[in-house]
Amino acid sequence: MLRRLRALIGVLVLIVLTLSPSLCDAKGWEAVRADVSGLNSVARDSDVEIRVSPGHVVVTAAQPVQIKVFTILGQVVSNETLQTGTSRLPLSHGVYIVKVGDLTCKIAV
Repeated sequence: MLRRLRALIGVLVLIVLTLSPSLCDAKGWEAVRADVSGLNSVARDSDVEIRVSPGHVVVTAAQPVQIKVFTILGQVVSNETLQTGTSRLPLSHGVYIVKVGDLTCKIAV
């Protein structure tokens, strides 16, 4: 009986881990044309600025950049190349790791 319970728990854990990236509600990056001033700046370097707003991470890049967004557990939410300009990614409430080139930061949405 205990063996079956452990097997069932193992299967449930695998199902949750498989579904977790889809629970992040990431629909993909979208270009932002409107003024996005007033957002909380999290990190910046000479070419990239990372900001957050309720439900979004906003990235402004001076040149095309490779960006990766991970859950705090290390699951990939997004792995894209962003074009020059400002883009945003909708995210569910939580803590994420954002990596753009050599710039890495932790954000809370």
